[in-house]
Amino acid sequence: MKKVKVHGGNIILLSFIAAFILSMIPLPHILQSVRPEFVTIVLIYWCIALPNRIGVGFGWIAGLFFDVATDSLLGQHALTFALIAYLAIKLHQQIRVFPLWQQALTIFVLMMLQGAITLWINGMLHEAPSFWSFMLPAASTALFWPMSYLLMRQVRRYYQIN
Repeated sequence: MKKVKVHGGNIILLSFIAAFILSMIPLPHILQSVRPEFVTIVLIYWCIALPNRIGVGFGWIAGLFFDVATDSLLGQHALTFALIAYLAIKLHQQIRVFPLWQQALTIFVLMMLQGAITLWINGMLHEAPSFWSFMLPAASTALFWPMSYLLMRQVRRYYQIN
């Protein structure tokens, strides 16, 4: 039995840290509403690229960290990140062969699902949810996907992460 050396865990962790930092940088109110979901982009990429290493549990933990960092309801992002990770792993073989524009459409649908669940949770908490509060980030995330996908793929190839 051939033993495959697994490495690159530090790079994966650094990509998530960078995504958290990009998500926490204060922006003007107008730009705040269209900020791409960087953590979700990184989670989806690693779930598609390495479905055996990054999975639902990793999404759950990243979501809990994001909940604590953004002072949102504990478990809200954990639930959505775990669901997005599950769907990305389930569909990873199809998504990988799509051209970038179809990948972006798939990311848009996943982000709309994440936004709908967040909207539902916020509605149960009697907060006034807005349709645009999840539509605009979903659109900007889908537009940002091709560039982030190509960048992370280059990083994965350069550091030979498997």
